[in-house]
Amino acid sequence: MGPGTGMGTKLKAHQKALIAAVVVLTGALLLATAVWAYDSAQKDKIAPGVTVGGVDIGGLSEAEARDVIQDRVVAPLDKPVVVTFEGRPYRLNPQQLDTTADVDGMVDEAVEVTREGGLIERVSRYVQGSEVDTDIEPRVHYSKEAVANYMSDLKDVIDRDPVDASITPSGDTLTPTRGETGIELREGRMKQLIVDEIESPGAGRRLAAEVKTTKPEITTKELAEVYPVYVTVSQSEYTLRLFKNLKLVKSYPIAVGGSGYPTPTGLHSIQDKQVDPTWNVPTSSWAGDLAGQSIPPGPSNPLKSRWMGIYNGAGIHGTDDTGSIGSAASHGCIRMLVPDVIELFDQVEVGTPIYIQ
Repeated sequence: MGPGTGMGTKLKAHQKALIAAVVVLTGALLLATAVWAYDSAQKDKIAPGVTVGGVDIGGLSEAEARDVIQDRVVAPLDKPVVVTFEGRPYRLNPQQLDTTADVDGMVDEAVEVTREGGLIERVSRYVQGSEVDTDIEPRVHYSKEAVANYMSDLKDVIDRDPVDASITPSGDTLTPTRGETGIELREGRMKQLIVDEIESPGAGRRLAAEVKTTKPEITTKELAEVYPVYVTVSQSEYTLRLFKNLKLVKSYPIAVGGSGYPTPTGLHSIQDKQVDPTWNVPTSSWAGDLAGQSIPPGPSNPLKSRWMGIYNGAGIHGTDDTGSIGSAASHGCIRMLVPDVIELFDQVEVGTPIYIQ
């Protein structure tokens, strides 16, 4: 074989390789062009699996998605919010909420989700029919002030302060009054339910008010601890009664205010205590020449042994006028026998309640 033959063979081999490379390159270009063209053809369609507020818009064009969002997401937002409490409905109307929605923004976000990833990734997803599985939050705008006002109105209707257990006294008895639990709106939880209802498409459902009970500070069981000592006075019986832990422990005979000088009635408390008190004589006509004077302990001082102030100059004190006990004879004070007032003095503190009937 001559030299020309070898050179021809090498030339043919080179031409074949070149042709093959051109074919491969051309095929690659054609494939790339096809992939690009396919991707471009799909750019107006939302990827399967994309939803807005739970409403499926996968496979739709932008225009179709916009119509579906308007009909199935936005339109159903135009509904009242209704919260019920104890069988009664309380409404927040759409007009108050002034609800609007950004439909274009939701469609744009759906397109962005669809176009995420590289060209090959997108085309592979298109070809395989893979879902993106993304739920877009509805872009809803409403009056926050209307919601705040609605919450305030609900609290006004629902909130009820607890009532402490207490004592209802009379001249001779102490009657416990049970406490009552209160009710309080769970503001955080209730507001979240309301916002969810505003932003969620649907025909509108009634929301049960989220509440919690509040306990009174003083329960019936705690009354004896709160009122370890209690004093009552029955003027008609001329009797002072001493209660401990809400139980009657002693009754004392007394004298009360005479005609024109009434003993103050109602609920009061022991305001001050003195042993062998000085009598600061009030500037009243009945005091005569003693008016305005201070009388030290002794025979001329009618306040014997002990003093327990009650109200506006009136109080409980001992007396040596034992014959006045059991009658209306004082100038407004409560008189007691000296041994009795000493005994009572040692059993009451400043602040002890005293009910006078």
